[in-house]
Parts: sequence; C-alpha cells; structure tokens
Amino acid sequence: MNQEILPHNSRVYQEDGLWKLRLRDGPPSGKRQEGGSAIEPVWLGPAVGAGRLTRNEAHRLAWVASRYLVSRLPQDVIVKQSNMTVAEFVEHKFAPEHIAAKRLAGRAHYRAILKHVLKPEEVDRVFHGERVHPRSKLKTIPDWPYLSNLRLCDARTDHIQELVSAALARGYAPQTVTHIRNVVNAIFAHAKREQCFMGENPAGPVKLSEITRRQARPLTFAETKDVLGKMEYPEREMMLITVFTGMNMVEICGLQWKYVNLETVERTVDGEAIPPRTIAVRKKWCRGELELVKECRERYIRIPEPLLQPLRTLRRRPSFTGPEDFVFVSRAGTPVNQTNILERRLKPISKLAQVPALSWHLFLRTREALASELGKVFQYYMGVMVRQGTDREQCREHTWHCRTQSRHSSL
Repeated sequence: MNQEILPHNSRVYQEDGLWKLRLRDGPPSGKRQEGGSAIEPVWLGPAVGAGRLTRNEAHRLAWVASRYLVSRLPQDVIVKQSNMTVAEFVEHKFAPEHIAAKRLAGRAHYRAILKHVLKPEEVDRVFHGERVHPRSKLKTIPDWPYLSNLRLCDARTDHIQELVSAALARGYAPQTVTHIRNVVNAIFAHAKREQCFMGENPAGPVKLSEITRRQARPLTFAETKDVLGKMEYPEREMMLITVFTGMNMVEICGLQWKYVNLETVERTVDGEAIPPRTIAVRKKWCRGELELVKECRERYIRIPEPLLQPLRTLRRRPSFTGPEDFVFVSRAGTPVNQTNILERRLKPISKLAQVPALSWHLFLRTREALASELGKVFQYYMGVMVRQGTDREQCREHTWHCRTQSRHSSL
C-alpha cells in the first residue's frame, strides 16, 4: 500500500525515531488558501528499534488514520469543499492530483475528453503548460450541457445523462461517449476520496449504448505478398518487424540502434547485456516523446533469419546509424511519424491492392492468423516472400543505376 492512496495533502514522514502522519484539511500544497489548517501530527509507531515499522506498514496505518481524520473534519470545511464547481475542482484538485500522475498519453486523453465536459477554454487554462496540436482545438458549442458551473454538491445522474445524450445526438462515436462518461466518473470518484462530494457517484448509473466493433478481416497470405510487393521504406520494414516479432508501432518507432544486436556475439549497452541477434525492447516513441516502456513490456526478442537482411540493409545507410539514432528515421533524423505513413502510404496501397483498410493493428492480427494457419512453416514462407521482395528491390536498383550511367555517358 503506497502513499498515492492517501489524501493528496497528507504526508508520512520520520521524526525523532517515529513514523508520523500530517494531514491538512485545506487545498493541496502550493495552493493554500484561507481556511486550510493543519491537523496535529499523528504518531503511527516507531521507525527505529526492535519493534520498528516498515514504510509499507506505516503507510497502511496512515491510510486507516487518514480515513478517520478526514471523516471528522469540521462540517463547514466539508460544505465549503463540496460547494466547488466541477471546473474549480478539476483545475485545483483533479488535474494536479490525478491527471498529473498519468503518462503523456494519459494526460493527452484527459485533455481531449475534458473538452466535452468543461468549456474548451477552461480546459486549455488547466493544461496551460502542455503542448497541443493547432488543428485539434475544439470550439465551445452553444447550448452544450457543460458541467463547468455545476456545484459538486448539486450533481445528479440526470446532469451526466444529459451530457451523454447530447454527445449521442451530435453523432459522437459510442466509444467517445463512453470515454466522456468514464472521465466524469473519475472526477467524482476523486472528489469522494478527497471528501469534496458525498453520496453515490452520479456517473455510475448513466446508461450507454452498446458498442459494436467491426474489425477488418486479417490479410491472406496472397494478399500479404501483394501488399508487401507494393511497399517501400519505411512501411515495408516496419510491417516486417510487426509480423515477425509482434512489436507494436510505438515500440518500433522508438527503437534505437543500440538496442538492436545484429552480430553473432553478445553486446553490452548501458551495463545491460544484449544476446546475439536480439532486439531489446526498452523505449517507445509516443506523441512526440521518447519514453521508457512499462516494466511488463520490457523483453528480448530473437531476430528471425528473414528479418536480419532488411535490418542489415538499414544499418548500412550512410547516416543515422549511431547508437542513439533511431532505426526508422525521417530525412531530418527524427523518428518516422506512424500516422503520416498510415495516411499517405498505407491507405493508397490498400485501395490499389483492393484489400481491407491497412493499419498497424491489422498487421498484428494478420501475424496471428497466418501463424495459426501455417503453423511451424510460417516463418519459412514469410522468409521466402521477403527474399523475393529483396531480389526485386535489388533488381530495380540495378536497373536504375544502369540507366543513370548510360544517361551520363551520352552527355
């Protein structure tokens, strides 16, 4: 049990050989206002000696004590907190205490969905330090049932149901409507934890439409061969890595050369030994930032034989092959943009090949389908396909080189 489960404005610390809990009934640190007073520290137990408590044990006792102390706050303090509007609560408590602890993708998700709950300009004020894409700005919609001015104590299920109904009437996708309901649910769940809202969560009973997802069928082996023959760098190599290794696209875009060992001997990088012919998945490129993958996603992936030659070809390019450089780069040396490749390269190929709309997720499902269909010979047939494509590429390069030479000799 860790400190994150405690009220945001509480703290467990050591003093004079004791574990102590300090709880403040006002706003969080850095935003203290009139009326926020400190409750006397609570002694939890010894921090030294034979009967000392571990940090986890101290936090467990602190959690029990904080629930008791918060429940005994003066009634006028609780009333004052519950009189906050939803916009005030999001700005002063929910955003700095809940959203700020999320990763970049989580913060971007909350920012996008909150613009359907609060007025967009209010959300921009809350996230004033975050970068935003200029084309993603949302305008305030007249007559939209925003929750901005709704007091927490006045919130009812009808208010959230009206918001959800308005989104459905405007043609929002069921998944987007579900996200809106879930964000509102998270706001009031946090308000309950912070004793700013009493009663049942008003977003809980809200009724949503059933989500029916239509998934494009995976590609057949013949379609995969046809699509691969129409691809160029970088979508061809990215598709091959997806099909052969199962890596997702943020991991592929964030792959650096130092984590790719194409040699037949072990290599050490940053104190970590990478086995021969192995990819170490350690980082990802997400929304313009290089991040560490979650611990559960860290893994070693053996590079199959058919994938070695495409990677070696990329390794021999004249630039961007240093340890910190990315395997798939733009002309400027930055990681490729998977969304741009999807729009500009994959969609035209899918129309030309007359196959289901290509996507990175579709390649993963195609990998599963082909592996299930072909069994142990899956990688062999894929290897034959890759070698045939490589031969065609080399043939085209040779033809282009000969034409270039003859043109120069005739001048």
